[in-house]
Amino acid sequence: MKKSLFALACGAFTYGAAEFVMMGILTQAARDMRVSIPTAGNFISAYAIGVCVGTLMLIFGRKIGPKKLIVIFMVIAFLGDLFSASAPNATLLVIGRFISGLPHGAFFGTSALVAKTLAEPGKEAKAVSLTITGQTVANMLGVPAGTLIAEHLSWRLAFLILAGVAALTVILVAAWVPRIDPVEDAGILGQFKFLTKPGPWIILIAVFTGNTGIFSWWSYVSPWLQHVGGYASGLVPLLMMLAGFAMVVGGLVGGHLTDRWRSAGTAGLGQCLSVIGLVLVFFVPGNKIDTAIFTFIISFALFFISTPQQLLMAEAGKGGGELIGGAAVQVAFNLGNAVGSAVGGGMLTMSGMNYHFTALGGIPFALTATILLIIYSLRYETDTDAFERLQIVDA
Repeated sequence: MKKSLFALACGAFTYGAAEFVMMGILTQAARDMRVSIPTAGNFISAYAIGVCVGTLMLIFGRKIGPKKLIVIFMVIAFLGDLFSASAPNATLLVIGRFISGLPHGAFFGTSALVAKTLAEPGKEAKAVSLTITGQTVANMLGVPAGTLIAEHLSWRLAFLILAGVAALTVILVAAWVPRIDPVEDAGILGQFKFLTKPGPWIILIAVFTGNTGIFSWWSYVSPWLQHVGGYASGLVPLLMMLAGFAMVVGGLVGGHLTDRWRSAGTAGLGQCLSVIGLVLVFFVPGNKIDTAIFTFIISFALFFISTPQQLLMAEAGKGGGELIGGAAVQVAFNLGNAVGSAVGGGMLTMSGMNYHFTALGGIPFALTATILLIIYSLRYETDTDAFERLQIVDA
């Protein structure tokens, strides 16, 4: 199981770095493509839109085993990253980013199913969080490395390296992930039956609004650190490492708590923390210490909520819609990413490039997500064995 989870984590690393590295190299890519920073936000949005469109692949992959699906998704990622690395202009870079994002949601939905299947009873959330750790490690190491490469060599090299990791993941998955039977074939429409209930929609809207709120600020974190925090561009990779470390810790803590408490309650707790972080970003003038602390808080919250939301949707899709349910979280996540980038760009334009206002644009969205998760937890998680699963911890 450990080897299988490691292989899946490598895939998650590829997608996590491909998704987030653009935030760290946005300045260099914008300069090379001769576009403004707000316009360069399209390089972020294109990936997110690809995620939303690409999830539809699972409709036709329901009869294919999860292992084979993951291999297919990694091959597409390899091609997309290679295309992005060689794009000669902004339009083709947008297309490359779109291709890279196509299998993202489908991959995470499928890998969550594999991790749950391989996990010991009662440790499903921990197994899922370990696969997602690949995505958080990408933010701790991959994104800062990409930022350094862009600063001293070329931002294109970052995408070439990601293409190499995608190729490596194909080999690891083929060697280490066991064959797992396809999900129950409920037909094309049957895969979406779970969406006729209100509960999954509450979660999906919470994921969308929550990430819209965070990404309104996060999409422009690199120039924010420079203009508000006063960091030189060469120090931004270190702050990206801090953010990535916070994501690793947040993801593991969130998975650990989810196995012992309510899933939506855990997610609501993390989302509330993101609201606090965004409020601080807007109201506090900012210096090197402040911006580092705020970066840690919001980054911790971003992945603290990831595992419980992934599990909620995978559970909601039982009976043939597991893959669609798991992937739907990533669709909502990346749709929020795309809208958040647009909201943040709009706030920058409106405020005359005042980077505090990216957080202001995100606060209402993040607050809405917090309220929705609390409502879901109070309505659907009141009858749980959460109390019985609490463990005594010796001081």
